[in-house]
Order: sequence, then C-alpha cells, then structure tokens
Amino acid sequence: MQRGLVVQTCKNILEAIGNTPLVQLNKVVEPGAAEVLVKCEFMNPAGAIKDRMASYIIEQAEKDGRLKPGGTIIENTSGNTGMGLAMAAAVKGYKCIFTLPDKMSQEKIDSMKAFGAEVIVTPTDVHGDSPEHYVNVAKRIAEETPGSFYVNQYHCEENIDAHYHSTAPEIYAQTDDGKFDVFVAGTGTGGTVSGVGRFMKEHAPHVKIVGVDPLGSVHYHYFYTKTMPTPHVYAVEGVGEDILCNALDFSVVDEMRQVNDRESFAMARRLVREEGLFCGGSSGSIAHVACKIAKEIGPGKRVVCVLPDSGGRYISKHLSDAWMQDHGFLEQGSELGFVDDLLTMLNRPVITAGVTDTVGTIIGLFREHGVSQVPLLDDSGKPVKIVHEVDVLRGLHDGGMTPASPVANVAHDIAGLIYPKARIEELYHIFETDLVAVVLDGAKLKGIISKIDLIEYLSRKKSG
Repeated sequence: MQRGLVVQTCKNILEAIGNTPLVQLNKVVEPGAAEVLVKCEFMNPAGAIKDRMASYIIEQAEKDGRLKPGGTIIENTSGNTGMGLAMAAAVKGYKCIFTLPDKMSQEKIDSMKAFGAEVIVTPTDVHGDSPEHYVNVAKRIAEETPGSFYVNQYHCEENIDAHYHSTAPEIYAQTDDGKFDVFVAGTGTGGTVSGVGRFMKEHAPHVKIVGVDPLGSVHYHYFYTKTMPTPHVYAVEGVGEDILCNALDFSVVDEMRQVNDRESFAMARRLVREEGLFCGGSSGSIAHVACKIAKEIGPGKRVVCVLPDSGGRYISKHLSDAWMQDHGFLEQGSELGFVDDLLTMLNRPVITAGVTDTVGTIIGLFREHGVSQVPLLDDSGKPVKIVHEVDVLRGLHDGGMTPASPVANVAHDIAGLIYPKARIEELYHIFETDLVAVVLDGAKLKGIISKIDLIEYLSRKKSG
C-alpha cells in the first residue's frame, strides 16, 4: 500500500526526538493472549528512549543557568543517556565526559566517542559506595571540573518530567486516549515508568503500571520489602540498578516483575528475527514480561510496553551467536530448572509467625517443624521480617531476651528475595551472602529455600 508523503523540516536533529510508532507484536505473542503494542523508542535519532530525557534536561539546565555556553556535561551512564547527551552537546556546542561500567558494549563506547565525548570506563562489580563506582567517579569529576553540569539522571525529577511531558502523552494519544490495560517498562533510572505512571494515574487510572527488573538488581526486592538486597552482576544492559534511584517513583508502580538474562536475550533475538524490530537486550526483558502478562490477562485486553534502544549497539554481544554460546545462553543441557520446580519437590508448607509474636512462640515452631528460620508476616499477610535460630540463640545467650520477649527485637529485614520463575542458578548468588532464599510471588510468600534444599534437588536431578 502506498503511503502519503509527509514532509517535515527540523531545524536540528533534536527536533526529531519523539513521536515514535506504536507497533503490534504478532509472532512472539502466544495464541489466546492479549494484544501487545510496543513503543519503538530505538527509532529516536541517537537510537534510544534516553534521547528524550537528555534533551529535556539540557534545555531545563540552560533555562535556569546551571549549564552555560562552553560548559562541560558530565554524567554516569550505561551508554544510552551518554549518546543522547553527546548528540545534544554536538548540536549545542558543549563538551562531554561520561563514566560507564565495563560490562557495557564496545559499540556504546565507540558511539559516544564518535560524538566527541570523553569516556571513562569503571569496574562493574563494585559496591555502590565504592569510589570506583561509575556514579561516584562522575560526581568526583564534576566537582573537579570548572563550568561543569552534572546531569544526575538517577536522582533528578526532570528525568521523570521528560517522560510525563513526552512519552506518556504520545502513548495516550496513540491508544485513543488511554484505551489499554497494562503499561510495562524497565526500571533503570526509573524515569520512564515513573513519568508514564504519573501521567496515567491522572488521565487513565485504570491502566496497571508494571516495572521490569533483572535478577541481580535491587528494585524488585525493595518494591516488595522496602529493604536493600545485595546486588549481583547481570549481563543485560540498560535496565536495573545496584543503587536506589530517586527518579524511580515507586508510588505509581502497581507491580514489579523480574526477568533473567537468558529470558531477556532470547526475546530480544526473537524480536529482531521474527518481528523485524532491531532492538536491544532490555527490550527483550520488557517484551518478555509484557508477553507473559498478555497471556495471563487473555484476549480482549491490550498491553503497551517500550523498546528502549537499538540492537546496533549489541552486535558484538547478544546478537552474536558466538557471544551467546560463550556465555552459556544458547546451551540447553545445563538448565537446572526453575525455583518453582524446587518448591514442587519440597512440597511443604511455609512456617510463619506474626510480627507481634514472642520468642517462645518462635522456639516452639523451630522445635515442632524442624525449621531454622521463620518469616514474620504483617496483618495483611505480607512477609516483612525474618528470624533465624542463631538470632534467638544469641539473644538468649547474651541475657537480653527471654521466651516472653517480642520476637521483633531480634528479627532482621528479609534478604535473598527471589521469584518462582527464576532459574535455579540464581540461588547461588543468594547463598553467597544470605542464609536462605525467600521466594515471593508478588507480595505472597511461596517458600523458603536453604542450601541443603538445593543440594537435595540437584542430587535427585542428577540421579535421574
């Protein structure tokens, strides 16, 4: 079908940001599922949804005097924000210095340098408080550089505003004034899900807002427990984080879903090869969850999600069969199954107590059921704390506790959170730092898994 020619002249490339199409998925959506529409943000000029935020923040900084002619833009980035900022800086005549973790693709580094930016690569596997962490390196450089403007995308309100004023109204208009049921976006800095979430709460409050977080990131755990887990390294780029971000407004997010690297890369490759959508790994993360939700809610419903960036910056990574093979993502024989499979094998109830129970009650549960830890539930049935045998032992030994003491005095925040559809392999990261894995499906406690449970599972699996 021949389309009419639309002629539009932009004064510069920044005016071409936004107005990306909403495209229906066909082959990757299971039969009997809801309709899934994807917002093709990889079609922005610098190839990512971050173009919107980068241009918006620079404009605001120019207006209020934080960024002056001849200034230097400094930011910590996973690559996409850096490219958006570098593109805007090239148009406006600013210098740029960016820091990014060493797990990011060489294509991203080379693209930022091509725009004229200086790029400083930092270690990925360091704690958020480390001076080597890419955020802290960027802050230090900003403090030492005269005339600098530190973008601070992880914590600035303008990150959210950019999507409230651009991404969200476009989706609303493209869906006939919000005629859809679920919006799905990744939770990296949090700007997209927060900006669109705020807009939809005002204009289409029926829309459920779902955030996507990779296993190894902190957002999923914090959303459901309000405690910080120990993050671990994951391979997918541009989604998730190892620190809390003020640009992530949890109050407008209705649900969080987790996804692992294998699921992310498998769906990203399918989007390219089956749908012709040349997008990146985080797009796979988001689309995987969107298609899963579409299957759950069924026909007659509509799910909208974003595809944040282009596949062009991942040619040497998940779009390469050799890279996928080297990292074990194409191997099928090594699959150990899912956490759900282990829970099915255990086939045992979860022993819990209330946050107002006494130490004596917990001792009785330890003795009666032969467990070594008991999660504590609030009045709504949500797990909020956990108490281990060693906690009670220390309290009794020190003399500061009796069986009549409130157990809340020795309980700890829940750590080691995992979801039922996580791969068994993800348990190893938890067992490196925590006594047990706590399995949550949404806010519902599904089970407790210890090291010996995993040993028994693997033993049964190996013996056939």
